[in-house]
Amino acid sequence: MKLTAPRDGPLVRRHALTTRLTHWLWALCLFFLLLSGLQIFTARPDLYIGQQSGFGFDNTIFSIGAAYQDGQLTGVTRLFGSTFDTTGWLGVIDRAGTPQPQTFPAWMTVPSYRDLATGRVVHFFFAWLLAGTLLLWLVGSLFNRHLARDILPKGRDAKHLPRDIADHAKLRLHHGRTYGPLQKFSYFGVLFVALPLMIATGLTMSPGMNAYAPWLLDLFGGRQTARTIHFGIMLLLVAFFVVHVAMVLLAGPFNELRSMITGWMRIDREDAR
Repeated sequence: MKLTAPRDGPLVRRHALTTRLTHWLWALCLFFLLLSGLQIFTARPDLYIGQQSGFGFDNTIFSIGAAYQDGQLTGVTRLFGSTFDTTGWLGVIDRAGTPQPQTFPAWMTVPSYRDLATGRVVHFFFAWLLAGTLLLWLVGSLFNRHLARDILPKGRDAKHLPRDIADHAKLRLHHGRTYGPLQKFSYFGVLFVALPLMIATGLTMSPGMNAYAPWLLDLFGGRQTARTIHFGIMLLLVAFFVVHVAMVLLAGPFNELRSMITGWMRIDREDAR
């Protein structure tokens, strides 16, 4: 199977310095935000919908814990009322041959041991760095026209989106001067929907921000609902990252990485005209 179209066209300047710099800063921020966020989540490994939470309320939609079943310590994950045995992955982790109650494996959190205070410090640092990086990208993209040229979908992008999705499903990956329709809609969703929502829901969980902007609580249906949305967006971003890396590998990692390190990409011959 031919994974990509022939890349015998010229080298073109694909990405400006601002685009490349913010791309790698985002990768760094999201890595530490994920691992430190999971560290914070271990302090209360439950998700709720609504204004309140606690033992007196029945609004839990997701939880990770441990319980004894038939005399054995078992990891138990609950999702919308369904229960799953996740021993070894979630809830109960094997440490030195002994099952121990632990929400996530050590390699999934920063720090690797239970330390909520350090996890919060790391998380907040990279959260503000992410917000600053997003602002830097926006300003730079307005000046170098990366936003208008490559990110904002246009009418013709919507028209050609079904065909582009079909090409990706058949692993017919193209390399043009600008992004294809699926890339535009995907990146627009991440940059203008997912990341702003992630930042806004994170701020909604802050008591200080609640005092300054109480309307955020009404907007997201309470701190607990905001926390659930925050967690859900994290899962979507992880899924996006997995697909993104897979597409880079399938499209030709050398050419793709060169474009995001040096700015230069070799495009398809038919797109060089």
